[in-house]
Amino acid sequence: MPFSFNNLASSNSTAIMGIINLSPDSFYSRSIPRSISSVFNVAKKMIQEGVHILDVGAETTRPGSKGISVKLELERLLPVITKLTKEFDIPISVDTYKPEVASVVLQEGVSVINDISGLGAGYKMANVIARHKAGVVLMHMKGTPETMQNKPYYKDVCAEVLNFLSSRIMLAEEAGIDFESIAIDPGIGFGKTLTHNVDLITKLDQLKVLGKQILLGVSRKSFIGDILNLEPAERLEGSIAAGIVGVINGANILRVHDVGSTMRAVRVVKALRKRI
Repeated sequence: MPFSFNNLASSNSTAIMGIINLSPDSFYSRSIPRSISSVFNVAKKMIQEGVHILDVGAETTRPGSKGISVKLELERLLPVITKLTKEFDIPISVDTYKPEVASVVLQEGVSVINDISGLGAGYKMANVIARHKAGVVLMHMKGTPETMQNKPYYKDVCAEVLNFLSSRIMLAEEAGIDFESIAIDPGIGFGKTLTHNVDLITKLDQLKVLGKQILLGVSRKSFIGDILNLEPAERLEGSIAAGIVGVINGANILRVHDVGSTMRAVRVVKALRKRI
């Protein structure tokens, strides 16, 4: 059966995606791995806290970063992916835009490809995902991680992100990816200014017309630092606040570093919304 995001989160619930970082140069230094065993312990803790899906990434995509080779990405990914898929009965996502990487990790039991380029590799990536009946997260990014924050400009950021995601959904479905296997992500911080990010989060419900689950990744990102004038290690409360606004405005999945704290906040929001 194809992977279904509708089984992960319904229209009136929120799933939590836990970030498993394998890159030694992440923007958030506390997430940088020390060993495979430490990564495994982080995953185990997230699962105990109730995470719904784990998202494993081996290449940093912080502003100004350069890409790494397929070989290096797989060297970082495979020992962890192999262990996680064997030890835990939980969906695993891999954060990659490379079809060659996707093909290998999907054979190892990965369920979802989280593609920051929104199928920038076109049918080459889409066909790999379709062949494995996997899920895909289509994210919007302006430029590349190396160039994306060089004065990004939009006439209407919400309309342009919506149009981009609509075209990539069409590509995915034409390649044979099941309609429930596709989620969308506005790409907070990926080629956006503070104003662009705020507009997208507060108007997130505009993306509902696309009929897909919406994933929102705001955890400890720069725009929160811009608002609070704080470094990544001190952005927990800002991350939770931004995530909750996203949930209220239609986010179905939150991608976070801090699973337990976020899940408790989401539970309170859910309880309160039932009484409104």
